[in-house]
Amino acid sequence: MVDRYRFKESKLIRSIILSLLMVAGLSLQATETESIQHESIKKEYNAGEAIIEHIIDSYSWHILDYGEHTIAIPLPVILIDEGNFYIFSSAKFEHGHASYKGFEIAHTGKNKGKIIKVNHDEHAEQQTPLDFSITKNVTAIFISLLIICFIFISVANSYKKRVGKAPKGLQSFVEPLILFIRDDVAKASIGKNYEKYVPFLLTIFFFILINNVLGLIPFFPGGANVTGNIAVTGVLALFTFLITTFSANKHYWTHIVNTPGVPWWLKFPVPLMPVVELLGVFTKPFVLMVRLFANITAGHIIVFGFISLIFIFGNMNVALGYGVSIFTVAFVIFIGLLEFLVAFIQAYVFTLLSALYFGMATEERH
Repeated sequence: MVDRYRFKESKLIRSIILSLLMVAGLSLQATETESIQHESIKKEYNAGEAIIEHIIDSYSWHILDYGEHTIAIPLPVILIDEGNFYIFSSAKFEHGHASYKGFEIAHTGKNKGKIIKVNHDEHAEQQTPLDFSITKNVTAIFISLLIICFIFISVANSYKKRVGKAPKGLQSFVEPLILFIRDDVAKASIGKNYEKYVPFLLTIFFFILINNVLGLIPFFPGGANVTGNIAVTGVLALFTFLITTFSANKHYWTHIVNTPGVPWWLKFPVPLMPVVELLGVFTKPFVLMVRLFANITAGHIIVFGFISLIFIFGNMNVALGYGVSIFTVAFVIFIGLLEFLVAFIQAYVFTLLSALYFGMATEERH
């Protein structure tokens, strides 16, 4: 009876996920197409600029364009300059067209898109204050944390109310993922001491997964490119590096300094192998950082690239633009569905590699 109940429930969940995939894919195409269409009307379409503007961070959260008006949520700007604090709304910048309290958003140079001090000398070097602003990506991280808290508090309450009963609703969707990370990732990769690493592995898995999925939703509160920001992936990789380093046992460091089975002339007088092994300690988290950043960013660029084809060919010939749009929409929906799969894969890969590094650092001598 319980198996039959679980079968029906899992079938319902699969149907819901498939429906969300279709809606997300269609919404992605429709909204992004509308957004880029407005840009093409205002000025000659520049595919490179449009793509970069959509994947970088921002001091406001763009919602939509209504006629000549832009509707956006202003976010708090927090700056420290010469020992003074400045806190104000990003609306004071009037979408980057105005300066406020001696600051403005740079439109050119190496600090393009960042806040700089106003300087009317175009040839002078741009000066930047310490910037602790709540940007679009930071806001998206807070939203994802609220979602994670809601999910796990709800699931925990379900377990308290339904002791000994079959999982139901959100509980039945989350439980298989938790068991998978615990048994097939943490336990299989780390070994007998896996339990103390499970909270961290579950946290990074659901954090990456939820931000990946939110990034596919083209309207508020989605659309932020959090896991496509190298600062975010860098911090996640830094946590893995610190846990690996401080968990490492004597056997791990001995393997790095005096690798067994390697000819002595690779260790002395020039310590070639120890240097290579030590570089490996740093390259592992670096690979984690770049892999997640590159895959997520590439997915967004591909989607916007296909949409841009409509307007590039449309500028050449209107009929050609409409003709290309049929294939472009089909590709965008396909890539959108593929990105949804990549969202799960990248969360899994980051978690799995972290678990493998922990396992290597805590492995006992055989």
